[in-house]
Amino acid sequence: MPPATAGQQATNRDDDVVIEVDDLLMQFGKQTVLSGLDLKVRRGETLVVMGGSGCGKSTLLRLMIGAIAPTRGRIRLFGEDIAKVDESRLDALRRRFGILFQSGALYQSMSIAENVALPMRELTDLPPDLIDLQVKMKLEAVGLREHADKFPAQISGGMKKRAGLARALALDPEIIFYDEPSAGLDPVTSAEIDQLIITLTKKLGVTSVVVTHEMDSAFTIADRMVMLDKGRCLKIGPRADYERIRGLSKDDAERLPEDDRIVRQFIRGDAYGPITDRRTLTSYADDLMGLLNPLPASPSITPTR
Repeated sequence: MPPATAGQQATNRDDDVVIEVDDLLMQFGKQTVLSGLDLKVRRGETLVVMGGSGCGKSTLLRLMIGAIAPTRGRIRLFGEDIAKVDESRLDALRRRFGILFQSGALYQSMSIAENVALPMRELTDLPPDLIDLQVKMKLEAVGLREHADKFPAQISGGMKKRAGLARALALDPEIIFYDEPSAGLDPVTSAEIDQLIITLTKKLGVTSVVVTHEMDSAFTIADRMVMLDKGRCLKIGPRADYERIRGLSKDDAERLPEDDRIVRQFIRGDAYGPITDRRTLTSYADDLMGLLNPLPASPSITPTR
């Protein structure tokens, strides 16, 4: 059989795409949060989405799971445009992915085991004894089987994250979305979560989309990385591309395009660079004199009495 042509190889790669974002625009009123974003997530990879606070990371995650609809553009999940499918079909698509929320989002009145069992009890016809078996397997996968009967208030922040991950795994998803999985954790616990993500991805073959601004975590778990800045995508590429930019000398970095210099400052955590330079572009004196963004003469909310 002759070797595949470049075009055939590209087609085969496209067959592995589980999420496709095309010309995405998201606005809230007059504020543009995301603009012109194009992105593909392939089966079995770990894609890290990063950027500073307010860059649009969490909004992109909400769009990918169908929680909100884009102003313009298209998001395909498993080949289906999630803005055009009806609610029942969207529910079916949602059963194919799991979400680890930033806070864990556990029900406080339920034990850890009951939290993990909830999706199976609500969305499947499995008998109770089989659900109990599945819960033990999910909790064992995240190292919490011995804590199954505890309540969320009785466990640590890192354990809550692992319990939330066990619940995200309840329906054997093809994709897991992680919203700041290392936020608020000490370095050791954060490293444990990172290794858990890597292990689950390899063992289960799931696709992982991780939203984070923790660079140690990002460079540990990522296959590819996406950098957002002020609602636009600065760079999409394999982790090695970001490692190369991070390792450049100061002199070499000065010859980079501005977008790459923004990426370098962010991933290195440098105190000075194009990101911080933008904060000094306006005149402090003009602002004090009321020449920049003057306050309204009347309050924004008019009292009714």
